[in-house]
Amino acid sequence: MTSITTQPHPLSPPKPQLLAQGAEGLLFKTHFLTPSTPAALKIRPPKPYRHPILDKRLTRARILQEARCLVKLSRDLDVSEGVSVPGVLALECDPDEDSCGAFGEEIIRQAHADLTRASWMIMEWIPGPAVRAVVERWERWMKECEKQGRRADNDEEVKTSEDDMRRLFQRVGRAVGMLHKAGIVHGDLTTSNLILRQENVDGAELSTTPGSVAAVVVAEKPDLEGPIALIDFGLASQSVHEEDRAVDLYVLERAFGSSHPRAEKLFESEVLGAKG
Repeated sequence: MTSITTQPHPLSPPKPQLLAQGAEGLLFKTHFLTPSTPAALKIRPPKPYRHPILDKRLTRARILQEARCLVKLSRDLDVSEGVSVPGVLALECDPDEDSCGAFGEEIIRQAHADLTRASWMIMEWIPGPAVRAVVERWERWMKECEKQGRRADNDEEVKTSEDDMRRLFQRVGRAVGMLHKAGIVHGDLTTSNLILRQENVDGAELSTTPGSVAAVVVAEKPDLEGPIALIDFGLASQSVHEEDRAVDLYVLERAFGSSHPRAEKLFESEVLGAKG
């Protein structure tokens, strides 16, 4: 009987980088198959306070629902129109059945030693900052311009930047419209879950809380160009009911009101106007 010996990779793969931790799971930046292919790893760990059988069923149902929504949108959305979602690269929804393979086990082990029995999904990495980070940076820049007496009526750069922001919000509105047209409601539609895809940016800025790297930035004019990508479909579902779509819009409107006071006035005219 012939045995095949696989030589180890000459370089150790980079350890996954924790980006965010929420109530339902953890998000890491990692790689897929080769270190040169960045990917997003979402882990749904088991909940110790739930009955094991119920926990397994709920976790399995939720990660499969998220994957189905992403696959449907990847198929139905027209990328040429400037809207996309991360592609699903790998998925494990039944960790107790030892079906994740050596690659999945190693990735989970690198991410967190206690999560080897967790459900997980690896997705395409979307390069670029979160829309929330971009808008907050733009608001800081506008505030500095006002201190210098620069306004849209007397400064061409400020006027151009306001027009660019309006176009960005129009792209957000079109993205939401295409999402709903495809029969998907997001469930957590905030500017943190909208990415401004920019290939020259190393990673998505997922957090702009005080003290974070994204929050401590010198006021400068941000780059507002790039197509919109929607992320984090952990609460998404397939629905064509107007009430469910309205909840998406209400959540997004509240996000504008609480996080982007200067840009809130543009929500109805640009975002809702472009959504159609």
